[in-house]
Amino acid sequence: MERFAKSFTRQEPIPEPAIEAAVRVMRSGALHRYGAEPSEVAALEREFAASVGAAHALAVASGGYAMTAALRALGVGPGDPVLTNAWTLAPVPGAIAAVGARPVLVEVDDSLRIDLGDLEVKLPQARVLLVSHMRGHLADMEALMALCDAAGVAVVEDCAHTMGAAWNGRPSGRWGAVGCFSCQTYKHVNAGEGGLVCTDDPDLAARMILLSGSYMLYARHGTAPAEAVFARHKGTVPNVSGRMDELRAAILRPQIGALPRQVERWNALYRALEDAFRDAPGLAVVERPQAEAFVGSSIQVLAHDPARVPAFLAACAAWGVEWKWFGGAEAHGFTSRHHHWGYVAPQRLPRSDAILARLLDMRVPLTFDAADCALIGRIVAAEAARHLGAPSRARDPA
Repeated sequence: MERFAKSFTRQEPIPEPAIEAAVRVMRSGALHRYGAEPSEVAALEREFAASVGAAHALAVASGGYAMTAALRALGVGPGDPVLTNAWTLAPVPGAIAAVGARPVLVEVDDSLRIDLGDLEVKLPQARVLLVSHMRGHLADMEALMALCDAAGVAVVEDCAHTMGAAWNGRPSGRWGAVGCFSCQTYKHVNAGEGGLVCTDDPDLAARMILLSGSYMLYARHGTAPAEAVFARHKGTVPNVSGRMDELRAAILRPQIGALPRQVERWNALYRALEDAFRDAPGLAVVERPQAEAFVGSSIQVLAHDPARVPAFLAACAAWGVEWKWFGGAEAHGFTSRHHHWGYVAPQRLPRSDAILARLLDMRVPLTFDAADCALIGRIVAAEAARHLGAPSRARDPA
């Protein structure tokens, strides 16, 4: 009986150029972004802005901070309703709650994307949408932006799972007013923690830079707007310190440059698992739209019968294969759903609840290879045959 022995959370080592850059920063002792000239953080901002084609980028302490800065820069405050997906991770509604605003949840559909029909109905309730590209599933961004533009609703993109992705050739984070990215260990670049923001709007950029705690040193930012723009905002924007430090930026710069190759590697693993899961009894893969250039750092399937899921999960786990389930009664690890968020008013979301009850999620780390994916596929097919569907010719993994 062959058991899968690798960790689903083990990341690749930090690349050697990033280690060398980090050591240089540590030896200098200049870890604060305004204490180093030239600055690694300012260089990261320039390089990231160029990589996504944005006028301005800001490096911050976390992806969650990036979202709160974007919301504050747009003037969102206590009591304001903010739309967001019903299926996302806790930091997204958490960012809305952190500025005192009120999350209004929008249904998701069978493709795991925000339901544009329900969004259209709810757009009159708010002036900002924080759309979460949850687990890398990009919405039809032309259609989404057309709805929001017609309603006068500003869009902030949560791109924690879509750094390196695009819709119809336009990068994730470049559709709305602001794009927010995460550099946390389990995302597409790894600084432990960290975040990046991009925008073309100089006033939003200036407000977010001031919010991040620039004092009067805002001109040192890699893509800072002109002094005249800051003159409109300084003295009125609070310092809500959330700067990125030189060490994290040094670690990230080589990873940003290497991202296109990493995306290719992730997608090869994703396609191997997708092929393996496609014929597993009782499971349905989530098809990717042709317009979507995605990053396959995780994969999702839908179980036909949620009542059979717990036994299937336990059987896979016994073979070393880890799934996350969004239908559990309690939050577990990083996995939660809207019923678990006590800071979000209860909302009726029957379509999303039915989908989440069936939704299984698996990380795809780059420490896996093709043979690993084949073994995972055999285990999943065998246990799906036992626990989710009618008997099949799937054999014991061996």
